[in-house]
Amino acid sequence: MDMHKKIDTNNTTKRKSKSILIGSIVAVLIGITPYLFYIYNYFPDQPIFETWFFTYESKFNLSIYVTMWLLMGKLIPFILLILWFFTCKHWWYHIILIPIAMYAFQIFSALAQDTNIIDEAEIYWLLPIMMFVTPFVYFIRVKLFDKHVLGIDLEAMDAELKSYKEKERLQKEKEAEAKKL
Repeated sequence: MDMHKKIDTNNTTKRKSKSILIGSIVAVLIGITPYLFYIYNYFPDQPIFETWFFTYESKFNLSIYVTMWLLMGKLIPFILLILWFFTCKHWWYHIILIPIAMYAFQIFSALAQDTNIIDEAEIYWLLPIMMFVTPFVYFIRVKLFDKHVLGIDLEAMDAELKSYKEKERLQKEKEAEAKKL
């Protein structure tokens, strides 16, 4: 009994440590978002940006600086909304998917303008995408966050249910044997 209590205490401590680590990472990410937004200041005010990885040419905005300003103005709220979605414990958290999808389309549009792939009817894509994505996102959230955030281990619950069923089966067998005698 004493050993079982130590194991439970160790598991609780590990779970709390992991929760503190994840919470700290989220807090730091939220805290540095203003600095991430101003990254656009480090890009040149020229139409071509060359690195040893790739070369990017801004054909629509004619400035990498402006393109990055537009992109950071969409990307930072997008990241914050994703964090909010995955950490929200309210029943209405799925509604956050709507602005997430809107910002995703705006990010795509900001990048696609330079490649002349412009979709002006992007709002009409939101509804079918939401109908397709929501069940998958919900399933992922249930599997990941119920276990890690709420501490619900579905496998442990399944094993416990199986053991209860086995106990019930054994009890019924004992009762059946007792009736025979």
